Amino acid sequence: MARSLLLAEPSQLAGQWRAVLAGPQDDAQTQALQDKPSNICVIELKADQTVGGQTDCLGHWLGDEPVHWFPEPDGLSLLGKQDARVHLGLRQGQHYQVNLKSGLSVTLERDIRENAR
Repeated sequence: MARSLLLAEPSQLAGQWRAVLAGPQDDAQTQALQDKPSNICVIELKADQTVGGQTDCLGHWLGDEPVHWFPEPDGLSLLGKQDARVHLGLRQGQHYQVNLKSGLSVTLERDIRENAR
């Protein structure tokens, strides 16, 4: 049975997100528990569809620092300062992931501090 993918409203995705860089043997949760600052950065997807927080950290991994974002039916996309676009596919719940050419992956998940509210 076919199902339609719904486009999330920017307000549904706005807020703090944790970006986790993981190797092929690590999942995002395992990597986050290792608490390596170089493998985790916190960004903010703002309601005006700009990106704040540790964008330089995320930009280092993606090759272009993200400045804008927009929802897509199957995930979300980040647009960089150099107009590079990175698509992160929707995974379980509100986890978004992109696999990099290096074999590493970047996963976005709601920041723990925000979930505690």
